[in-house]
Amino acid sequence: MRDKLNQPLTVEGKSSNKKKSTRGKSFGYQVLGFGAGGGPPAAFIVATGGTITTVDTNYKVHTFTGNGTFEVQAGSGALAVVDYMVLAGGASGGESINHPLAKGGGGGGAGGFRETTGCGYTSSPLGACVAALPVVIQSYPIVVGGGGPGGDNTRNNGSPSSFSSITSTGGGSGGNDNAPAPVNNGKPGGSGGGGGNIAFGGPGADGAGNTPPVSPPQGTPGGYGSGAAGGGGGATTQGGDSVNPTGKPGGNGATTNINGSPVARAGGGGGGGPGGPGPGGPGGGAAGGSPNSPGSSASSNTGGGGGGGGAGNSDVGSGAGGSGLVIIRYKFQ
Repeated sequence: MRDKLNQPLTVEGKSSNKKKSTRGKSFGYQVLGFGAGGGPPAAFIVATGGTITTVDTNYKVHTFTGNGTFEVQAGSGALAVVDYMVLAGGASGGESINHPLAKGGGGGGAGGFRETTGCGYTSSPLGACVAALPVVIQSYPIVVGGGGPGGDNTRNNGSPSSFSSITSTGGGSGGNDNAPAPVNNGKPGGSGGGGGNIAFGGPGADGAGNTPPVSPPQGTPGGYGSGAAGGGGGATTQGGDSVNPTGKPGGNGATTNINGSPVARAGGGGGGGPGGPGPGGPGGGAAGGSPNSPGSSASSNTGGGGGGGGAGNSDVGSGAGGSGLVIIRYKFQ
């Protein structure tokens, strides 16, 4: 008896033992590739916004010198990450008044400086490897902080800059030399302002940096004012402390090549003094004023601190801080 299990199956009188080739046939669905762990495949970012350049062959850089929008139109998986530099506005210096005992206005603190490094292609100026920031398909508002305005009777902090979850704090203004504490103290900020000084008001304290605190730090303290005015803090070194009649230098800024070439930004402003001005810190910090002269102003998009007013027999104003900057970089191919 023939085993029924070995008999060919028939459907409507047709035998099923005739095999059909499925080679090259479609089964009505698309075969997709999947990433590790069964997730979607990685895809390069496509985005708009700001001034766009190509650097190092495979990277796009979006530079925002003012407010704008970073629009992510495509990107997924491990490739949907960006590196950033978020630089806040620098602060104004402090003013100096017409008084024989005036010692000069403190230098303005630089705007807070925060940067990823990608942990590979860019070396962080602040000495720590910060992971790249994941992004999704959406619009990201970009805020670029303005520098603190300078002039007479002013001590203005810079304004913050932001991208996604990252905010950098504006620099703290320099102290004036026309009154006791707290007016002659440097203000806190991303980097702190330098202290002003006047004989009947006492030394001006330095303004605290990295305020509010983040890691790695976004800035440094200013210098205190004693024989003259202290310098504003920079991104990587604090402002100079004053112990003689010469205004003290602003702290050093940070040098980064996130946009394809090394550029220093976020230098502190120099303090004024009866013996001469303090220089601005490397990275856009402005110099303090010479005797009877106002402090210099920092350039736009440097985040530098403004210079403190020079001491002397006239009211002299402070220099303005430089506006901030936001740079976003990612691999596109």
